[in-house]
Amino acid sequence: MRKNSIMFLALLFVSFQLAVAQTSSLVQPDVAIFYPKDFKAYKTLPSLAVTKDVSQEKPLPANWAVKPQFLQIEGKNAVQFTFPEHVDLYGTGEVLGDLRRNGTDVTLWNTDNYEYGKFEGKQLYQAHPWVLGVRKDGSSFGILADHSWRQQIVLDDKVTFISEGPTFRVLVIEKDSPQEVMKALGELTGTMAMPPLWALGYQQSRYSYYPDTSVKELADEFRARKIPADVIWMDIDYMDGFRVFTFDKEGFPDPKGLNDYLHDKDFKSVYMIDPGVKQDSLYTIYQQGTAGDHWVQTAGGKEFNGEVWPGQVAFPDYTQPRTQKWWASLYTDFMNLGIDGVWNDMNEPAVFDGPGGSMPDSNLHRGGGALPMDKHLRYHNVYGLLMVRSSREGIMAVNPEKRPFVLSRANFLGGQRYAATWTGDNSSTWENLKMSIPMSINLSLSGQPFNGPDIGGFTKSPTPEVFANWIALGAYYPFSRNHTSNETEAQEPWAFGEEIEQVSRTAINRRYRLLPYLYTLFHEASQTGMPIMRPAFFADITDTSLRGEQQSFLLGEDLMVIPQWAEDLKMPQGDWQDLTLEENTDKYQATVKLRDGAVLPVGPVIQSTVDYSTSEITLFINLDAEGKASGSLYDDAGEGYGYQSGDYSILDFEATTVDGQVEVRIEQTEGSRMLDRKFKIALVQNGAVKYSEWQSGDSIRLN
Repeated sequence: MRKNSIMFLALLFVSFQLAVAQTSSLVQPDVAIFYPKDFKAYKTLPSLAVTKDVSQEKPLPANWAVKPQFLQIEGKNAVQFTFPEHVDLYGTGEVLGDLRRNGTDVTLWNTDNYEYGKFEGKQLYQAHPWVLGVRKDGSSFGILADHSWRQQIVLDDKVTFISEGPTFRVLVIEKDSPQEVMKALGELTGTMAMPPLWALGYQQSRYSYYPDTSVKELADEFRARKIPADVIWMDIDYMDGFRVFTFDKEGFPDPKGLNDYLHDKDFKSVYMIDPGVKQDSLYTIYQQGTAGDHWVQTAGGKEFNGEVWPGQVAFPDYTQPRTQKWWASLYTDFMNLGIDGVWNDMNEPAVFDGPGGSMPDSNLHRGGGALPMDKHLRYHNVYGLLMVRSSREGIMAVNPEKRPFVLSRANFLGGQRYAATWTGDNSSTWENLKMSIPMSINLSLSGQPFNGPDIGGFTKSPTPEVFANWIALGAYYPFSRNHTSNETEAQEPWAFGEEIEQVSRTAINRRYRLLPYLYTLFHEASQTGMPIMRPAFFADITDTSLRGEQQSFLLGEDLMVIPQWAEDLKMPQGDWQDLTLEENTDKYQATVKLRDGAVLPVGPVIQSTVDYSTSEITLFINLDAEGKASGSLYDDAGEGYGYQSGDYSILDFEATTVDGQVEVRIEQTEGSRMLDRKFKIALVQNGAVKYSEWQSGDSIRLN
């Protein structure tokens, strides 16, 4: 008997067990799982979202509030939740629209959606079958529909998931706060890995910088103008006829030499790799894929071809373990050219001449290992996740001493384990600028903390005013990249004249000064799943007036970012003080406010993360009503995995006021990384800042 047949029978046995067993259970405190009576595991499992073992069964408490009703709606399998009181709803992944998702519906079918022009922006590049609910008192729940088939989420006075596939299980998290729900989601679906420090820097991209001399000139220009930056991106024009893993011999004749040049200028390089492999009998990658039987097939069992940038292409079937291994192996020679990161695009998958811009639903993925053979309708939404998982494994195999960085356009709930993301082909409009905030927050509330939009907009050419406002805001996105199309005017920070260049420099300088705090937030996200970019209502979960605030946002717990264009702003209670990082101000810079009771670690202005150090840290302090404040700093080498064996440090700061003096106690509470550090106190009060001199030791004072 074949191995796949044995696996099939085993899954049938599991599905029979579940069908006759209880239909609900508690898998851990405050997390329940529900199965419909006719559930068949092999039709939706294994889960590609949930990584935690949820097989433990304990009786569901009698007072469990959020329970599903399994039903059919117009012949489709569905699950529905009703609530006795009003609930504010969030999440649903990458969507265009308001922060509060009440009164909306979303279709989960990863779609190449240029300018968000199709489906009113409600069907975009990623699928997150997840809803976060927040009650009036702040108690919260999360609902996860654990399957990958095409589905719809309808949010009105109920929450309804409607599937085009078989019956499916759902998990429900019940907690006292939305923050605790996010941590529980991170425990269920996994958290992002700690990225390399350079990935937190400002990044510059265009479709496309061509030839390689223009890339070198770009790097030189950043350094000459003293505008901090860490990464330059290569879009598809670096390739030979858009053939992946190749280089244009005229425009990019020496990719290793180019990468060496960038490294000498303290830049990293990221190159695009799409899934489509050009159908070309003389092309080595296509030859290998055909010989290895690696392609997605039609329903009739033949190689599927569709049109993408190179013309007709074949698509790797990432459900096959051998294809995953083959795709990963292609990165060996590629990364050995000195490439630092990889950008997986068009992986919805996008097919220009396919139905709905993708593959036919009936296409065949042959599976293997834990994944059963099934049609594209099941695997479409996880195609991008499976691709970036393979890419990440390949990159790690080549550079085992470095942390990989992968950016993906398409993904699925749980895909934060493998890749960062951006919000696709937006436009240089005021509307898209303003919508980028709720869009990125809801992605963050769906388990993906490392995200952001194209700063300045991808399509159309921004006016100087739009760009200035966007760069002034974009410095605070978790992922901060300026990217534009080849059909637009130049969009580098200096492209709009001296005034906007200085606006850009000021904003980016501020991002780099905040790196100690940002890096600490990324560490928190990697440990707990907490978002980096958070909604304003996280500052006070019982203040319902904040539930719809989508012009401002929190960075972590301690900073509030407010764009200059914000109107009728809803602010949380407290003594939020303006944070002044430098004297150079203009009419475009976002206002950044520091929470009362916070100690914020800030570094000096640097030109790239190569210069990053925590040897000199300024502690901005906003005392609470009792004259106290606290904060922390995470530090490691910024690269590699030494932190996993103790080469890191967490410093805790406790500020107190005694007889008019502010004293900060500094304690290293975790890690073996020891550095000589100097600290300066910057006391923020009544809109002014009072500084101490540089001091070292475990206690510093400001008279």
